[in-house]
Amino acid sequence: MRALVQRVAEARVEVAGEVVGEIASGMLVLVCAMRGDGDEEARFLARKVAALRIFEDEAGKMNRSLGAVGGAALVVSQFTLAADTRRGNRPGFSAAAAPEEGERLYELFSRELAGHGVPVRNGRFGMEMRVHLVNQGPVTIWLDTAA
Repeated sequence: MRALVQRVAEARVEVAGEVVGEIASGMLVLVCAMRGDGDEEARFLARKVAALRIFEDEAGKMNRSLGAVGGAALVVSQFTLAADTRRGNRPGFSAAAAPEEGERLYELFSRELAGHGVPVRNGRFGMEMRVHLVNQGPVTIWLDTAA
């Protein structure tokens, strides 16, 4: 699985003009299940995101996790993280999991993250979404269970 994690001061996701998920400070987590991923990858990625120390401590160093700062996570599915741009100018997405499996793993990831004590809000899988965020830092981290 892949995730693009952004430390945010605030974030929200809208579907058809309706806010479906919103957080104050914390993380925006864009998630993509890849072909061949399973429960193990979703659980590993959730543990990694929950423990990721990208928030500043008293000394100004990135040394605190989401739970340590009382933050929340806005989790949004984004199959385009599977983009293959090696040939031509049109990205290919064949490395992404099939939609049914992608949705199942996305939901498992969200449940597992919540199980680590992180308040989780979600976008809507497979929908056209507008994601609004204020990136804090900016801090953006790429995670990939295959790496």
